[in-house]
Parts: sequence; C-alpha cells; structure tokens
Amino acid sequence: MRIYITAILLATSFTVSSQSLTGLQLLEKAISYHDPNSNWTTFNGVFNVTMETPNNVDRDSEVNINLPEGYFHVKAKRDTITTEYSINKEECIVRLNGQSELSDEQIATHKLSCERANMYKNYYTYLYGLPMKLKDPGTNIHDAIERKKFKGKVYLALKVTYDKHVGSDVWFFYFDPITYAMEIYQFFKTDDSGKMKLDSGEYILLSDKETINGIKMPKTRAWYYNKDDKYLGTDILNK
Repeated sequence: MRIYITAILLATSFTVSSQSLTGLQLLEKAISYHDPNSNWTTFNGVFNVTMETPNNVDRDSEVNINLPEGYFHVKAKRDTITTEYSINKEECIVRLNGQSELSDEQIATHKLSCERANMYKNYYTYLYGLPMKLKDPGTNIHDAIERKKFKGKVYLALKVTYDKHVGSDVWFFYFDPITYAMEIYQFFKTDDSGKMKLDSGEYILLSDKETINGIKMPKTRAWYYNKDDKYLGTDILNK
C-alpha cells in the first residue's frame, strides 16, 4: 500500500510540475542539464563524427568549431575521397583530397562550393549546439508544453517555430521529464499557409552521451522518416 501511495504522489507531483512549466522554463532546465557551466557561447573544440547509412561506405568527419573566432572546419573522408570545408569569419576554403586548385569538373562532380561550406557550418553548430541554439534570435519557443508519448515513453514536448528569414519547418523537442535531457527531436515541413505537412520531415532518436568541453552531447543520433519510420542513417559522435 505504501508503494502504491508513493507512486500516486510521484505521478501527481510530475503532472503538477510539468503543467506549471512554461516553454522557456523547460528550455532553461534542459540547457542546465546539457550545458551546466554555460560553455556553449565560448565553445572551441574538435570532435569526430561517423555517419552510417544503408548501402553506403561510412563517412568519417573531423569537425572543428571555434565560436569566439568565427572559425569552422570539417574534413570528411568516404572511401578514397576526402573533402574539406573551412570558414574563417568571411573567408572560405574548399579542398578535395588536399588540393584547393580544382577543375570545374571536380567542383561539379563533388558538389563543392562555399554555399555548401556554410551549410555544413550551420548543420553541425545547430545540431551539436542543441538545446542551447534554441536561444538564437528568430527562434520562437511556444509557451505550452505537451506531455507526449513517443516510442513507449512519455516526454515533455517543446514546440519551436522560426521567423520566416530563419526557416519554415516546425520542430518538436522531447525531454526526459525527470532529468530534462533531450532524447528526441522531430521536424515537419509546412505548406504555403504555414500548416504542418504530417507526412513530411524526420525524427531523430538520441542515445548515450559524450561530454565535450563540459557539454553533454548526444553520442548517437538515428534518423527516420516521419511518414513511414524508414531508417535513414546514424551519426556517431566521438571525441
């Protein structure tokens, strides 16, 4: 009987606590878990990511992010091909197998460009900077928090949209209700009226942790389509 009463009290406490939290308060708790010493704004570090995708050779990337200096560099190797993208403030350098003097054919074949360099910069700093990046300008944190079940577990779900100049996708971030660790994120495309297209987008399952420069980052990210749960690939983080 005592165990039963305790379980009821815990469940009631959780319900009241989650209902009283605002979206911004939930975000702050999640940031306190992942970045307890507020290290993200001065992040300067190197980490490695292995990308596994069906029917493909693994891609191994070394990522260097120095936020105070505005520097980004990624060196990726798949099979016999190595590509490098560097951004140092406004300067951009692209290399293929160590060479920066490239033919038009090489550029076209491997889709090399400074636009792609900026895409990688935004990709890595956004995904590995979450949930701290949700405080960036143009990010709209919805006030209401929803308790949602995903893959059999109940989470505190935070809805996030963006100003038009930032992006049109609608994102949901799923946090453990006890620790506030981020364990899933999901995005949907929108139509011309701004309505979510439920058969679009992807969800990403996060597991394990790797601590880099005092920040708890997801070690493993597995990507799936929302519409049919089709597996797309997995990113594995290593120091």
